[in-house]
Amino acid sequence: QVQLVESGGGSVQAGGSLTLSCEASEYPSSISFMTWFRQSPGKEREGVAAIHVGGGVTYYTDSVEGRFTISQDRAKNTMYLQMNSLKPGDTAMYYCAANTRGSGGLWTRNSYNYWGQGTQVTVSS
Repeated sequence: QVQLVESGGGSVQAGGSLTLSCEASEYPSSISFMTWFRQSPGKEREGVAAIHVGGGVTYYTDSVEGRFTISQDRAKNTMYLQMNSLKPGDTAMYYCAANTRGSGGLWTRNSYNYWGQGTQVTVSS
């Protein structure tokens, strides 16, 4: 059972930066992808950045490409999301998720079987 704990959320003004962390209780070899999702009130949870744990290849959705950077420190069992040039539209609860099934769509919520509790990011204009 993998436990994920996010941290680093907060309130910033537009144009500011935040770095989120997701610490895993373990990094089993079965983890294929770890992904950051976000959800704002009344909207579906959407994936924004993903990393292939074994190879380190990263993926981003258009909404964050060029502004967000996902990374990992496997020695610390931790994944990060560096968020720059934040916009009010980035306001959401941010969740990290792990896929140990080795299948499913990258941005598909149901592909992920482990989730953190979330950390709130609020960007004011």
